[in-house]
Amino acid sequence: MASSLPTEAEVRALVSRIVAGLEPTDTEQPGGAAVSTAASDARSPGDRLVIALGADHGGYPLKERIGFRLKEQGHRVIDCGTDSGDSVDYPDFAHAVAQRVSKGEANSGVIVDGAGIGSAMAANKVPGVRAALCYDVSSAQNSREHNHANVLTLGAGLIGANLALQIVEAWLATPWAEGRHADRVAKITAIERQYSRSAR
Repeated sequence: MASSLPTEAEVRALVSRIVAGLEPTDTEQPGGAAVSTAASDARSPGDRLVIALGADHGGYPLKERIGFRLKEQGHRVIDCGTDSGDSVDYPDFAHAVAQRVSKGEANSGVIVDGAGIGSAMAANKVPGVRAALCYDVSSAQNSREHNHANVLTLGAGLIGANLALQIVEAWLATPWAEGRHADRVAKITAIERQYSRSAR
């Protein structure tokens, strides 16, 4: 007598348990501890990070793949949604990710929508966030080294999953440069503060 195959729900439940088991333990990365992202980005390759991850419906499948890879690498992922392919509005999820980074609850953020443009615009409205839309490894490295990007946005409709994973890996591995690059980023921050004061 042939054994019955597991249902889709059973397979999904199993995968969820496996993915949850890949997260660092509380002793490795305290869940409630804030992480500082404002002053510097000094870290060694292989450091475990806290990464806020979000997507709209167009980016949902790619978000799931990125989240699985990040957990597999030992990072702690804060999933800001969405949780299905049902139609939603990208600014809501871009804002959720950007808030986590701005408050220091995450080292970095990754947002996926159809083109990556709208999410970058929304995220950059949050004080302290420097979101960069990247479309290849070179732009990912440049956004980190030169511009101290702390949020990455990706266009799921414009790049394939394999390239997206390479971009995320290169982006996370590239440190912020000091010297003239840090000086220029300080000018970006000064502009932000100028308009934040005038809006009060």
